[in-house]
Amino acid sequence: MSVEYSGTGDPARSLALLWRTREKTSRRGGDLSVDRIVRAAIGVADTEGLTALSMRRVAERLGVGTMSLYTHVPGKGELLDVMLDTVHGETPRPPDVPGGWRARLERIARDNWALYLRHPWLVQVATTRPPLGPHVTARYDYELRAVEGIGLTDLEMDAVVTLVDSYVHGAARSAVDAAQAAQRTGMTDEQWWRAHAPYLEQAMDPGRFPTAARVGAAAGQEYQAATDPARAFEFGLARVLDGIAVLVADR
Repeated sequence: MSVEYSGTGDPARSLALLWRTREKTSRRGGDLSVDRIVRAAIGVADTEGLTALSMRRVAERLGVGTMSLYTHVPGKGELLDVMLDTVHGETPRPPDVPGGWRARLERIARDNWALYLRHPWLVQVATTRPPLGPHVTARYDYELRAVEGIGLTDLEMDAVVTLVDSYVHGAARSAVDAAQAAQRTGMTDEQWWRAHAPYLEQAMDPGRFPTAARVGAAAGQEYQAATDPARAFEFGLARVLDGIAVLVADR
């Protein structure tokens, strides 16, 4: 799976585009706007994958000339930043979630999980240099407020939300990989498992790999696949929250 990087565009142009401080209106085709271009680009990434994303492909989707896009968007790097910021505006941010900090973090994790599954291309973007737009900033503020006032330092608050976000990203990548494997091979996980299981039973010597044979057989029987990404997400999320609970209790 190829990886794209956010934050590769010109900083001044990216920030101006993210915050819409210099939006231009084309004299030709006045209905063309940054929002339309970004939505078209998200549509390309959603339906065709991130590797298909280009200024030319977005222009084709909009039915306009490629050069007309550059009136509004400097290039692909800046476009990707705005795409990321835009989709992060889709997650709900309810003002109150009953159940305290744990319920709030769990809700955040589930909403972000759903966002990754809705836009699978997100797992292909490395965001160690995140797009500093309004939606990403609002998301960060909202997630920090989930652990505000529970005894953590500012740095611990940042570390906690980063931990949860990183866990969800990794779990979602596994889920996306599994879904794309089925699409690209034309074989579901269950079909793959049924084709391989008889040969695996013959080849794997329980005497040599006793624990792997026992646990692998139990998992394969239960999942009818090598793994179950949704179940793994649920199990892992609970353990992450358990660990944060220890930190909170220490405070």
